[in-house]
Amino acid sequence: MQILLAPRTWIATATGTACASATATGLALGAGLLSSLAGLAAAPARAQVPGPSLFGMAEVNPERFLVVAAPIGSSSRSQLNIYEQINGRRPCYSVAPGRPAVVNPLLTGFDFSGICSRYIDANGYSVRVGSTDLATVYRLSVLSGAADTVLMALPTRPGAGPEMVVGRTFGSGTGFFKFELEPGWRLARRQFRGRSLGHLYLYRDSWPQLAETPAALPGSGSSSPAAGATPALPGANPALPAAKPGAPASRPLAGPPPSLPAQPR
Repeated sequence: MQILLAPRTWIATATGTACASATATGLALGAGLLSSLAGLAAAPARAQVPGPSLFGMAEVNPERFLVVAAPIGSSSRSQLNIYEQINGRRPCYSVAPGRPAVVNPLLTGFDFSGICSRYIDANGYSVRVGSTDLATVYRLSVLSGAADTVLMALPTRPGAGPEMVVGRTFGSGTGFFKFELEPGWRLARRQFRGRSLGHLYLYRDSWPQLAETPAALPGSGSSSPAAGATPALPGANPALPAAKPGAPASRPLAGPPPSLPAQPR
């Protein structure tokens, strides 16, 4: 009996030892996995700013284009339009002298196919700085004030970059008005593998310098700011344009995030 029981005892003991070892290994692996997941959950999220773009760019003849603040229906709000004169068969627009310069969008009165192009939303234009296409992290918005209307490039993600003044009408009113681009900004055309596309960039060669004088916003009575200037934050300039109910660009200009209190050890 002892001869028969001894192997069985040994087998049972070995099996129990193997099970205990496997259980300990599983617990260790589970603890390590939970620790890794906890570390990922605690890690702060970082803004994904695009790197060099797959899209290229090509220069355009600025004399064939007009950047316009166009009214939205019968409201006092405006949106960005860009008109292009493709050929001289018929004028696509006319611009009156003065500031603000009143625009007559002649292309709305005839079939302008093959004569004019009109870019009226984010499908037709976006922001680019240097080699980076910012279409996914910036939007172009028109802000109207009592004394001026400005074209702004506004980040849509935290950390994407500063808010930038792109153009001004140097006056206010109802109707269509010409935007004068700020120093450093110009129009360019998007390209893909060397082929020009029906999409325009509001483009500058480099990011604005934060040390430059902040731009004067509508109502300040100031002239055009230095190239690349960034807009003043809310409260710093009492003449910041008032937000219109339902306006797509009515959100206040965002400032830097507040400092977090020190964590107790």
